[in-house]
Amino acid sequence: MGEARELTAEQLKLLRDVFQQACGFVLRDDLKFIAERRLAPRLEALGLRDFGSYQRYLRFDPRGKEELEVAIDLLLPRETYFFREPAQLTTFVDEVVPRLAQDSVGRTLHAWSAGCSSGEEPYTLSMLMADHPLLAGWELDVLGTDLSQKALATARHAEYGPSSLRATSVEQKTRFFDAAEQGRVRVKRAYREKVRFGWLNLLDAGGARLLPMMDVIFCRNVLIYFDTETRRRVVNLFSERLREGGYLLLGHSENLFSLTTKFELVQLSGDLVYRKPRLG
Repeated sequence: MGEARELTAEQLKLLRDVFQQACGFVLRDDLKFIAERRLAPRLEALGLRDFGSYQRYLRFDPRGKEELEVAIDLLLPRETYFFREPAQLTTFVDEVVPRLAQDSVGRTLHAWSAGCSSGEEPYTLSMLMADHPLLAGWELDVLGTDLSQKALATARHAEYGPSSLRATSVEQKTRFFDAAEQGRVRVKRAYREKVRFGWLNLLDAGGARLLPMMDVIFCRNVLIYFDTETRRRVVNLFSERLREGGYLLLGHSENLFSLTTKFELVQLSGDLVYRKPRLG
């Protein structure tokens, strides 16, 4: 099986086409070594000769769809932790939430963490909103969606180790978590109850239309793995699912320049955010 670990340029291109068509993920040339290392065991498990055979398996074998989910799960980055990008979260708490509370026609707030991985981000949003004085007595609905069933299972279990807590203070650990076995912690029930998780491919506009209209969408460090056209499709989907006056928060390395005119860039005191304009 030594040759199976050699991913040629042509095979990389063929695999890139498979993943890009399936979920928008661009298997860049600089990810070649990672793809070889993470996918080579799958060739051995399936008894396939090389990566060319593997891409044909993904495309044409009756079990290819199931294997594609495994491959995507192995390749997609999963870097996340609680209270990530604290300056942006402070802006969300101090400036975005008050604007949403003021503009709301009811006492319900819907937040969506798109590409939530193992759940640290949606739970962070639950913690920040549940304890916000302006939202006392409100119904809070935090939705986390991802492509990985494995990551979603971890999210639903809500139990985490030190890596997920590296930006979490001692006070936050005491306030938001219960102790679990082997030095791990579990999100307290009060914050778990406000979060629900679901599988969603961001290229599936039909599936996304089943979601409620959102007040705020977090999609941080996800668009960077898409090509320009896929980014445009996803951003337009976000615009469709955001109510007028709703906010979109991206990672600090991401922007909407040249992608869409459906959002306005808003300069708040702590950060730049995007907002869906009101009509009229």
